[in-house]
Amino acid sequence: MHYKRVLSIAGSDPSGGAGIQADLKTMSACGCFATTAITAVVDENTVGVYGVHPIPVDFVKGQIRSVLDDIGADAIKIGMLHSSELIRGIKETLEPYQIRNIVLDPVMVATSGDKLLLDEAIATLQNELIPMTRVITPNIPEAEILSGQKITCQADLPKVVKSLTCGGKVSVLLKAGHLTEDELTDIFYNAETDELLELKSKRVNTKNTHGTGCTFSSAFASFLAHGLDLNAAVRAAKEYINKAIIEGTSYEIGKGHGPVHHFHPFWR
Repeated sequence: MHYKRVLSIAGSDPSGGAGIQADLKTMSACGCFATTAITAVVDENTVGVYGVHPIPVDFVKGQIRSVLDDIGADAIKIGMLHSSELIRGIKETLEPYQIRNIVLDPVMVATSGDKLLLDEAIATLQNELIPMTRVITPNIPEAEILSGQKITCQADLPKVVKSLTCGGKVSVLLKAGHLTEDELTDIFYNAETDELLELKSKRVNTKNTHGTGCTFSSAFASFLAHGLDLNAAVRAAKEYINKAIIEGTSYEIGKGHGPVHHFHPFWR
């Protein structure tokens, strides 16, 4: 039996709701064998981020090579990348493997509002790493930074999402969670079919939103690893994260933004 394999390249979260820990849970729940390359050890919990300890770039590159040379990957999810040097190192390391299913979650700001990406690294991310990915999954603050455009309402999303596609080459899932409407409509631009999809869901009244971006992107990568096309994979990932948020409302974990329920298909 051949497991579908997904590699997460991201930072750690000791509170277990975001980062590598959320990725491992999500990929496992979505039926994949999860591997990791840790980019930073983060001192954080549900309340805030208190410190970031970057892993040396050569050591991150070594982790990636060790996994891909031995186990391989059907998809890769990339999360927290704090510096230009790290972004370039990951790009150079991944290039020889020619893995198509790369999902990049451009993590810039934590749910708590703490900054996770150095300003000098934003241009490097845009110009060097995003063009080699299949999908990026920004939220609204991240999309504003990447596009240089302000987003004030739902009507702004289609225009902004098109501006993030590297000339129509990269698919973009723009998440609407930071808007205020009761019905959320994420916008997905499929670069392979040149179409826009609207992914609707009801807003869930909960403070347990820690790691939602990590979870969504990991689910997306997992479903691509299973061989789903882009539209089917994004719909499956949307359904997974929506149920994870709903099922997570009844749990009280931590004093701030608690986690979603990654294993909602299996236990309550």
